[in-house]
Amino acid sequence: MTSEVLGSTPPAAGAAPAGNPVQRRRALASGTLGSALEWFDFALYGALSATIFPALFFSDLGEAGSLIASFATFGVGFLARPLGAIICGYYGDRYGRRPVLLGTFILMGLSSVAIGLLPANQGLGIALVLVGLRFLQGFSLGGEATGAQLMTLEHAKADQRGIFGAFINIGSPLSQVLANVTLVILTATLSEAAFQDWGWRIPFMLSALLVVVGLYIRFKLEETPVFVEYKTAASTSVNSLQVLKAHPWTILKLIFVRAGSNVTFYTMAVYGLNYLTTSAGFTQGDAFVIVLVANGISACAGLFGGWLSDRIGRRKVLVIAIAVQIVAVAAFFPAAGTGDMFLVVLTVAGAISGVQFEFGSQPALYAEQFPTNMRFSGSALSLSFSQVLFSAPAPIVAASLAAHGDFWVIAVVNVAILLMSLLFVRWLKDNHRAELNDIR
Repeated sequence: MTSEVLGSTPPAAGAAPAGNPVQRRRALASGTLGSALEWFDFALYGALSATIFPALFFSDLGEAGSLIASFATFGVGFLARPLGAIICGYYGDRYGRRPVLLGTFILMGLSSVAIGLLPANQGLGIALVLVGLRFLQGFSLGGEATGAQLMTLEHAKADQRGIFGAFINIGSPLSQVLANVTLVILTATLSEAAFQDWGWRIPFMLSALLVVVGLYIRFKLEETPVFVEYKTAASTSVNSLQVLKAHPWTILKLIFVRAGSNVTFYTMAVYGLNYLTTSAGFTQGDAFVIVLVANGISACAGLFGGWLSDRIGRRKVLVIAIAVQIVAVAAFFPAAGTGDMFLVVLTVAGAISGVQFEFGSQPALYAEQFPTNMRFSGSALSLSFSQVLFSAPAPIVAASLAAHGDFWVIAVVNVAILLMSLLFVRWLKDNHRAELNDIR
């Protein structure tokens, strides 16, 4: 089916070359650092959109309106991701993973530094510039998120794809830790006025340092051996429409399999910050510490999920992860209502650890669903559309429900989507034993 759609002959089946050990290490370092930068900026924006950005950029809209507007700009980053996925996926499948990753890395760094330079309280014009920069962040992440995973996985050995992919995905919780550590330090050492005036800008400016280090590593990284082998055998490239035509059901399954965890993460890590500080009686510093501890624990869960998926398969890891999230999400609002910080940390850590346990296996799972010449486009489209449909609306929907006092409904909606994801897990293929260049 796939070769008929492409009009080309795929490479002969056989063991995919895993590359040399030096390149495997460089691919792992490049992917992890790139993921950390991309998600650091996303995490930072998410935390600030829930705390001080409503007052800094949208104060004319009132308390509820400014919060929803701030979350909407957060969501713009997700709306841009499919465009980034389509364009970067096409060029990544045609010209290789390496050149695309250089471009996305630079774009994210420049966009983040520009956000840190924006003047606050300047009305609609600056707010629109903020939206535009947020769009560029999302565009770059649409390519980077999948490209970094594939660059690493296509260098890895077959029995290590789960753990290698997990190292890439823990860039997300590690960046949450780094972002929240930075914010905790700044809020503890600066006055409230100083933090809102210039202190919040510091983390965005630090992105420039990560870009310099990341580019140094990426310029020394070679193209993946799996992609090189494919291009040697067949030079025909594909576009997103061909991927959708060849693998529509696969893309749909992957979109919905990740839906529940997307909702869980952004309800907890973004809306949860606002809920804890405005409705549950916790200070801003307390909320940052809660998310910090939860993400630190979840990074370990992500590595364990990737490692375990190499041994028992991707689907079993997903079932365990979703079950943990259901329990933790159901317990979060009652725990927050007690005012007990330990209980809140326990529920938030449980939910986010369940998410990262699943995400640890996700890079390998997605890569193993598509042939090499469609892998970038297919994986990026699945990941990005799941983010657009479920991650971006999560904090906005939660804030809207909370405006009517329906906090318990937030948990009900989240659990319902998790159950839907569990249903789609049943229909996934588990190719964790397959060689990447044997997948059709």
